Amino acid sequence: MPSIDLTGKVAVVTGSGRGLGLAYAHALAAAGASVVVNDIDETVAEQAVKSITAAGGTAVAEVVPVGTTEAAERLVNRAVEEFGRLDILVTNAGILRDKVLWKMTDDDFDAVITTHLKGTFTCARAAAVRMREQGEGGTLILVGSPAGQRGNFGQTNYAAAKAGIAAFARTWSMELGRANITVNAIVPVAATAMTETIPAFAPYVEALKNGEPFPAFLRKGEGFGTPEDCAGLVPFLASEAARGVTGQAIGIGGDKVALWSHPQEIRAAYADGGWTPEALADAWSTSVGAELQSVGIPAPKFPEA
Repeated sequence: MPSIDLTGKVAVVTGSGRGLGLAYAHALAAAGASVVVNDIDETVAEQAVKSITAAGGTAVAEVVPVGTTEAAERLVNRAVEEFGRLDILVTNAGILRDKVLWKMTDDDFDAVITTHLKGTFTCARAAAVRMREQGEGGTLILVGSPAGQRGNFGQTNYAAAKAGIAAFARTWSMELGRANITVNAIVPVAATAMTETIPAFAPYVEALKNGEPFPAFLRKGEGFGTPEDCAGLVPFLASEAARGVTGQAIGIGGDKVALWSHPQEIRAAYADGGWTPEALADAWSTSVGAELQSVGIPAPKFPEA
């Protein structure tokens, strides 16, 4: 297998004080990259840095909530001031404000969109400017979610933001290709503070905390595991081994890695002169509408007791 060596590379990982972000930061540092850890909690950020340096890595902390241009520029500037350059950006920072549509407030919506969608945009823009100035390429790794691929009950704001992030990856891969900057969305599934509240997974997450590994049907069948199970994808995508991989949405979790399809037309019908409402009603069930697409994240398939 090719060696993944990121020695001399510099990465910024937003929202990396704990959970998936911390796992990504550790994986990048283990591969040789210097890492700027980001969190809104100074204590959490400093603890993350200590854990990375204790493992032999190099890291510093930048405490700022992502979303604004100023925050994005602070993160990029910190990387350049500390390590001289920026090669890798992982946009992991996120929050949840789950409510059904008719109960979701403007503040609920705006907070999630600001952190996930605008935060990804502002950080990626600042990173792209720096990488283009350096003229040596780079890597943007945008963190998506199954909710953004399929929708999820009670997550209007989160699903919309994550769907937008997948669209960012496709668009920016085209815009930044000539600069040798790859852009991909990753779709992780792991036991984190966000997922451990899901009732179906709660007993298994609790068992994991007590030292019991996830059963095979979760790791393989559901692609559900620990944050560390998702982390290897990040240094791979940042390496020369993945230099030809861009514009993709890649799922990972447990023992599973998968490539998500792009939205595309799956069935078409034609009518000379165009479609009237009556013609659509007559033809729908036997043509375009013969097999409608499903929505939502499929429920876990647990083995029978």
